[in-house]
Amino acid sequence: MVGKIMEYFQENGSQYLGYVGEHLWLSLEAVLISTLIGFTLGLISYRFVKFSRAITFSAQAVRIIPSLAVLFILIPYLGVGRQPALIALVFLGVQPILINTVVGFREVPASFIEAGQGLGMTDWQVWRKVKFPLAFPFLMNGIKLALVEIIASATLATYIGAGGLGTLIFTGLGLYRLDLLIVGGVSVAVLSFTASLLLDAIIRRSVR
Repeated sequence: MVGKIMEYFQENGSQYLGYVGEHLWLSLEAVLISTLIGFTLGLISYRFVKFSRAITFSAQAVRIIPSLAVLFILIPYLGVGRQPALIALVFLGVQPILINTVVGFREVPASFIEAGQGLGMTDWQVWRKVKFPLAFPFLMNGIKLALVEIIASATLATYIGAGGLGTLIFTGLGLYRLDLLIVGGVSVAVLSFTASLLLDAIIRRSVR
């Protein structure tokens, strides 16, 4: 088996790197869009409490829908390819970022806010120098959760022709090639683990 895996890399090294690039680019684009949407909705939920429950419930309800089901729902309207895969992954990523944003801002001690105001800070300065720095680790934790889930779920993009490492996994399943399954599955696991470690390091640094 090790010999087959080595042979695959020798004969298809550039193709493999292409799959990794497609997978990473799709995942990073999805998490960026998810962050913009999730952070915005989180701020709205924090600032306007009466909308908080409705927004949080809606995000959780959407999160329950499996990514594969979202893909099949979008195909009649958007066809196949990268766009429906990206939308499905964004649906997956918004909820953890939204929830962690709300929790992060609510965890900021009121005494810190009052201290900032007592020093003569404007509302904008309180947000920039007190609230956001203290909520930042929570936001990054939400991004970490979203990115790990998105990287793992991006394998489903192969179903609709969006490429990525899922191509290796499903080709391996179709051809009964255990070497392709191992290469694809391990690669996705390594990407997820590496992303988690990098974001954990950022979170620890921001806490200090």
